[in-house]
Order: sequence, then structure tokens, then C-alpha cells
Amino acid sequence: MKKFITSLMVLVLAASVVFAAPKPKILVQGVTPNMLLTTPALVPDSCVTTGLSNVGNGTFVYLSVMNVGDTAAVQSSTWTFNSKPSGSTATLTSVPALGWYKFFADLKGVYQVKVSITTSTGTKDSTLQITSADYVGVGNFQGVPAAYPNCMSCHASMPKFTAIFDRWKVSGHAGIFKYEIDSGAAYYGIACMKCHTTGYDHNKFAVNGGFDDKARTLGWSWTAWAPPKKGNWDSLKTKYPGLVNLATIGCESCHGAGSEHASGGDTNKINIAYGSSTCGSCHDEPWRHDIYAQWKNSLHSNPLFEGRAVADSLRNNIASDCNRCHDGRNQIDYTKKTVGGPNVFTAPALVKGDMTSIGCPTCHDPHGNTNDFSLRNHPEDTLANGYNYSSVGTGKTCINCHHSRRNNNTYITVKGAFTSTWGPHGSTQGDVLLGKNAAQFGGVPFISGSHRNISGGCVGCHMAATTDTGTVTRDKVGGHTWSLHYAATNYDHTVGCNGCHPGKTSFDDFVAPEDYDGNGLVEAWQKEVAGCIRNLRIALPPAGVDSVAWGLIARDSMNLNLRKAYFNYQMINNDGSLGMHNPFYTIQVLTTSKLYAVGVQQNGTEIPAKFELSQNYPNPFNPSTKINFSLPKAEQVTLKVYDITGKEIVTLLNTKFAAGKYSTDWMGTDANGKTVSSGVYFYKIIAGSNIQTKRMVFIK
Repeated sequence: MKKFITSLMVLVLAASVVFAAPKPKILVQGVTPNMLLTTPALVPDSCVTTGLSNVGNGTFVYLSVMNVGDTAAVQSSTWTFNSKPSGSTATLTSVPALGWYKFFADLKGVYQVKVSITTSTGTKDSTLQITSADYVGVGNFQGVPAAYPNCMSCHASMPKFTAIFDRWKVSGHAGIFKYEIDSGAAYYGIACMKCHTTGYDHNKFAVNGGFDDKARTLGWSWTAWAPPKKGNWDSLKTKYPGLVNLATIGCESCHGAGSEHASGGDTNKINIAYGSSTCGSCHDEPWRHDIYAQWKNSLHSNPLFEGRAVADSLRNNIASDCNRCHDGRNQIDYTKKTVGGPNVFTAPALVKGDMTSIGCPTCHDPHGNTNDFSLRNHPEDTLANGYNYSSVGTGKTCINCHHSRRNNNTYITVKGAFTSTWGPHGSTQGDVLLGKNAAQFGGVPFISGSHRNISGGCVGCHMAATTDTGTVTRDKVGGHTWSLHYAATNYDHTVGCNGCHPGKTSFDDFVAPEDYDGNGLVEAWQKEVAGCIRNLRIALPPAGVDSVAWGLIARDSMNLNLRKAYFNYQMINNDGSLGMHNPFYTIQVLTTSKLYAVGVQQNGTEIPAKFELSQNYPNPFNPSTKINFSLPKAEQVTLKVYDITGKEIVTLLNTKFAAGKYSTDWMGTDANGKTVSSGVYFYKIIAGSNIQTKRMVFIK
């Protein structure tokens, strides 16, 4: 028996070693125009690249490696070619400052790159195919027929691709070059064309069939056509029709040079870009083209990866599929109602290695559509409780992920499965902005503010233009950063607020109308809300401590009001705006939840005309009695119980109340929860200048 146990332990230990093993993943790195300007390690021998694994012939390829098998760091890596095109002299060289390797794709064909990594848990190899090709042009563009090897010479017979092509051909990407040479600014020139055409050399001369090569072959030169003027495009079509299929941001701008793919239809020799580096190859040339720079400064560029395994039957469901919002490719799948992106990830490193950031193509359809800014369609525009938010405008793209995953009406009543993750989930901004889905008490609805009516919803404030060129906050706030605060300089980006709130330069300038958190000070909204969040946190179990113990709430499974208060605490706390999204709604949810957390009920929505303390009922009582009081205006309320000698027995209430009618119960216990003796007791209320005392009798 002892031998058996020993053998079993050896097997278990061996199994643990097997699972703790490195697994290299080779990443193709994109290089943007701004990176070439700001990263000395990339110059002088470099070029702009898209980060795709098929590239224009005669350009550089930049590579890095990460360990996705376990959490061990890569200690060393060795790079070699398993194969490369016959006659190629390409060599892999280190870019030490970036931890990258690069090679120059000097011939068309396939380069199979091999890397061997060593970590503290072992050594492992991996390979990646890089395809170098010439550009072939889109075909069928602007009335110029497709001819092999143009993309549409084959794809025109495929309905799926013709549908995409029909959307793309009227998109901004398709028409930008035509527009600029006809109607662009006087400064428009070759530097702009590098991004407005297909395959134009960008910092490295290459003969690979791109727009510049075709123009040179046909004899077209911008010098003879400048500056932009009406008729330029029609003349180009007439005189140089062979140039038209490259005179656009076409298929190969985002999918890679296509000659090797066209020659045999091998789908491994063409790419689909789910990340942002392809977009960054053009949209990252500050100061004017700074969208990518802003995105890099956003949380979306480095999101929290969930890594849960989700059955295909549950994919695209926000309640069950974390990856739908945490992974860019899965979000794209959701918009198409398909299942194709990564799913099962078991280790933190593996998650980051195989998942995609929330990037440009996550929200925007590069092929174009009829929506503003080509924002992707969403199959549903409803909160978890069924409220439709399609009227919010472009901000509905944000709310698609930034809302509670749970419907409070059904979720709170489910008694089982109460764990540390119980609640509305993070990023509840949509619910709070719209004033929806907080748990109500006694059917009393919460009031809501008007921020939901801001043009574009979330976009109206969070995407307000970034600060001027030369300022330290440039591209750190506003725009595609979606951030309204820059911590390094304590700067609040209130540009989007100034249309309704002129003169406000800081969120501290937005002062609440009264002292909601009961600390004796009328402060800025965010400070008042922070105080109310703290008050509710202290009221929740374990009461009196500035923390929440979800296990104690789970244990009290019959206390529905306590669950509601905890749900609301998380909803407001997870919103993160400290009231700015919907201040009055936020305050009411917090203060009402706190009352119910400490055993107070609000009786209807009527505002009483005068202060009143009612006689407790029943009286005499056992085991409990109810005490009602009415407040014509908001007050700090203290309600205490005393024995017949005047000794304080327990403080029932000590909190700020809004105007309304309320009731609370006394269970005949002292401050330590011990049942008191039979006898006469007095309850005394202090509400502002109102002080009243009444008599009651407890009978055991």
C-alpha cells in the first residue's frame, strides 16, 4: 500500500511538471509612422508595417515572442529560418532595445521562421509562416473591370465577398484618394498618398507592384496633376485605367499583399486583421492623425482578459460569455452572430497571447456600412433588464459592453450560487447613465437625470476633442482615449461638459446642492457620492466596518432587501464616475439602499407637508414593533431607544434622509443584539430642529 501511495505521488508531481511548460507564440509587430519618429531603435533601416504575417515584397518584418504555456518569463530566444525562398539572403537580426527580431523580405515567397525559447520551466520551439508578395489591386473598382490577379477577378463569383465589396466600394476607405485629388487641400501630395493608396512605399523603397510602382511604370506623376482640382480623378481613369485598382485603400491595405494568395488560393497566404496595428500603420501620425496614439493611451488597448472557457451554445451571450466583451475578435463575432474567435484559455500568459485587444476593428467595420463612422451593427440594443437603449445614438456601441450583465429583477431573487462574483458585474456605466436596472424597494422608482439626452450619449463627453498640440495632456484625454482624467497632472477634461456647464474646468467645480453623505459639508458631487458609497459600504455586513463581507450577505438568504442593497452598491461603485453620469439617480440609489440595508423602508413617494413621529405599532409588542416618521425636507435623522431610567439602549438610526415617509422596526434588542427585559421604553427622534419622544411597552 505504501508503495502504491508513493507511486501515486510521483505521478501527480510528474503531471504537474508536464503542465508547467513553456509554449512560444511568435507575434508579428506593427510599426507605425509615429513609432519611426519616436523610437530610435527602429531607424535608420526600417519601414512602416501592418503587423500582418503576409507583407509587401521588399519590406521589413518585425517579430517578438512570448511564452503562452505558463507564467514563466522568457530568459532567452534563438531565431532561425526553417526555410525561405530560393536565393533569399534574408537574415534575422536583433532589435535589442525593443526585444524584437527583424528580417528583410528580399524575395517573394514563404519564410518559415523558427524560435526556440528558454524559461525557468524548460525549452520549447515554435514556427510561423511569413509570406512576401506583390500587390495585385482590387479590381472592379470605379468601373474598371477586374483582371487576374486582381482580388475581384476571383472573389466576384463569391456572394459573401461581393456583399463585402459592395459595402467597401462606397466607404471612406475606398473613396479617399479620389476625393483628395479632386477636392483636397492645396498641400495634398505624395506623403498623403502613402496611406490613401494600396502598396505605396512607406519609408523603404520597394518594387512590389504597389501604387507608386504602377504609377512609375505607366508614367503617371502627381507633379503634373497638382494641386487637387475637379476632374483629376476622371482624367486618371481615362488615361491610366491600370492605376485605378491601386488608387484606393483596397483589400491588400488591410489583408496584405496578394500575389502569392492569388496564384493558388492558399488562405494561409492572406490575413484577416483583428487587431489595431494594421490601422495604426496609417492612423498614427500625430499631430493630425492621432487616433491610434489616443487608443494606445486607453484601457481598451490593454484590457482585462477573462480567459473563461465557454460552450459554443453560450457564445455571444453577455450573461455567459465573458470573451464577448473582453476580446476584440469575439466582439466582432458577436456583431456577426458567428462563433469563430478564440474560446478556451487556461493560463494568464495563454490568455494574453491568444486574445485580441479591444481595438479599431472591434467597433468599426473596415469594409464600411451605413452607420455613422462605420460603427458595427449590434444584434441587440437592450440592457439586461430588457430596456432598449438604441435611442442613445453612437454611444450605444459603448453601452453594448458597458452595462450590467444581470437583470436585477430576476437575478436577486435567485437564492443559490451566491459567490464572490455575485452582482451586476463590472462596467455598469450604461445602466447608471440611463437610470435603469438598480434594484427598487417597495416598488418606488428612482429619479433620473438628463445626461442620457447628450448627443451621442457616452460619446458626447468622453470623445470630446483632445487638448491642443504641445500640451502634456495631448492624446491622453478625449477622443479615442475615452478618458476624462489624466492622473499625472490631475487634469479633468471637461470640454464635453462646457456646452451645458460653461466655465467648469474641473469635476470639483460641479458642487452638489446639499450635504448628501451627512459629513456636515456641502461638497463637489464626486465627493458627496464617494461619501454615500462609503456610508452604504459601512451599513452592509459586517455593519459598522468600512468593508463588505459577501459571505455574510449570502448567509442571510431570506433578506431580499439586503441583497438589493448589495447589488446597488456594486452597480454604483462599478460605474466609476462617482455620480457624474447621473448624479441624482446615483445619490437616490445609494441613500435608499443604505436605509434598507439598516432596516428602514420608504413608504411611497409622497412628500409630507410636515414633520411627524407616529406612535409605534403594535404597542405593547413582542417580538417587534414598527416606528413611522415623516420628513418634509432632507434631514440628518437620529433615532434612539432609552429605558425608563434614561439609559440609552440602542441607536436605531443615525443617517441622512431625503424628504419622504419612512418606517423602521425595533426587535426589542440592545446594541449587542441581546433581548431586553419587559418594561417601558422611550424612543426619541432628532431630525434637524425637530425633536420628539414617545413611550412604548415591551412584553416578553
